[in-house]
Amino acid sequence: MNSSNIILTGFMGSGKSSVGRILAKRKDSYFLDTDSLIESFENQRISEIFENYGEEAFRNMEKRVFKWIETNVKNSIISTGGGLPMFVPEIQESGKVIYLQVDFEKIISRLTREDFEKRPLFKDLKKAKELYDKRDEVYRKLSHIIIQNDNLETTIDKILSVK
Repeated sequence: MNSSNIILTGFMGSGKSSVGRILAKRKDSYFLDTDSLIESFENQRISEIFENYGEEAFRNMEKRVFKWIETNVKNSIISTGGGLPMFVPEIQESGKVIYLQVDFEKIISRLTREDFEKRPLFKDLKKAKELYDKRDEVYRKLSHIIIQNDNLETTIDKILSVK
């Protein structure tokens, strides 16, 4: 395992990017977001990739991006897309996996109207909750550490205290 990387997992809206950016700054590390990397490599937004090529193609892109991370990235904070751990279970080999756990209801309350528009999954809250429950199980199984992300500063302090 490349223990110098910290890999943040969690459901959409769980704070992976917010935590990751601050954590990287505090640790004097780089911050990488797998969705942003895919958008950069493909020169398209995630929504366009889904629209133009479908979910299976996107999941293959996630796998390729994670292989690139595995080979090329050290001493970094990596935020994964919400579904990545479902399709790339070997993330544990690339660093310390931290699951930022947030209750579904709290995620819903955090999202803005723009977030709902950007994330079509949330158009059907019943399906979103089912997906949340399914992913929660996988996140728990793949993580080295689970942190309840109710407060940004407390979460970052907990991560920094982990050896």
